[in-house]
Amino acid sequence: MLLSHESPLLLPTELDSIHNYYEGMVFEALQQQLPEQFGNNEYIADIACVALNHLPPRYIRHDVDMAFYLSPNERQEMLEKVNQAVTKAIQFVNDSQQEYE
Repeated sequence: MLLSHESPLLLPTELDSIHNYYEGMVFEALQQQLPEQFGNNEYIADIACVALNHLPPRYIRHDVDMAFYLSPNERQEMLEKVNQAVTKAIQFVNDSQQEYE
């Protein structure tokens, strides 16, 4: 019996290649905005989750695919959205941590 999320046509290795294109962009923005905190995995992961939840999903299999489909203007818009989402997420996580201290 197959569950609704199981497919006989896709192998696990094929599914492993699917990811949200914004993930890499968010981690790059975090590394630029918080280089001194980048080793603090829990803090960075919390911020990344908040930022990603404020961005539309862009699921792809290969990053190179996006290079062919994005115009320079679209890429710039995405970068601006990512930087705004990361900035807001940093503030949100910092404010939340202060509430619990």
